Amino acid sequence: MDKAKELLNQHDDKVDQGLDKAGEAAKQRFAGHDDQIDQGIDQLQQRTGDGDTTEAPEEQPPPPPPPQ
Repeated sequence: MDKAKELLNQHDDKVDQGLDKAGEAAKQRFAGHDDQIDQGIDQLQQRTGDGDTTEAPEEQPPPPPPPQ
């Protein structure tokens, strides 16, 4: 089991991509449950490696203007 965890952590980006594909397939099969599927996929991605590596980075607010 430790070896499986190690492999998941080493290839976190691939795991997250696979989870995204599985989520899309589940949405097609179980129409109307998109929110629940998205929540499940997000939770799984957070529990593997560095979290969701497919998520867009949060936008940082612009720096404040220099004092005048």
